[in-house]
Amino acid sequence: MNDKSIITRGRLAVILIAVILVVDQLIKIWVKTHMALHESIHVFDWFYITFIENNGMAYGMQIGSKLLLSLFRVAAIAVLSVYIWRLTTRQQPRWGYVVCLAMVLAGAAGNLIDCMCYGLCFDASTMYHVSEYVGFGNGYASFLTGKVVDMFYFPLIVTHYPDWFPFCGGDEFIFFSPVFNFADASISVGVVALLLFYRREISQISMKRE
Repeated sequence: MNDKSIITRGRLAVILIAVILVVDQLIKIWVKTHMALHESIHVFDWFYITFIENNGMAYGMQIGSKLLLSLFRVAAIAVLSVYIWRLTTRQQPRWGYVVCLAMVLAGAAGNLIDCMCYGLCFDASTMYHVSEYVGFGNGYASFLTGKVVDMFYFPLIVTHYPDWFPFCGGDEFIFFSPVFNFADASISVGVVALLLFYRREISQISMKRE
């Protein structure tokens, strides 16, 4: 086993996670401190910067208690961090597998930072007020209950259902309506790539559990 290769894979994971976190947080902090809630910037007909906040998971989904969700994120990040560390120090995994795992971990950590810190550091964003930094501990929410900042909106197709269409005839139809952030995109790309290209590694994890 090549120790140099193992160290390089470990460094790759750390560097990639750091880069994703920095980019994610720079975008979120800029949006949070420069845009009012629900404000939208038209970039292209199919691309908007639209500021929203959510209490849930990726792409604005709402699932259960905010605090429980944050605690679940902490546990999941801890487990994945240990797995990546053991993988890169004891084995010689494929480069792409490490990259995908690092992307998932970085995305989850990016959204967790919002929950941990934004509620403590910023006042609440509203449609009439752009949020400001108010000092640590003076924000709009307690630890782990801050809201996640989303901003990327890609309405690739905007049309209407035919009038004859059952239940929603004549209603507006938007293809890909979720608003998401850089961390969400990192998680999604990482998970999809894992399912497409690294099913062997995933199946090995399942076999070890059995």
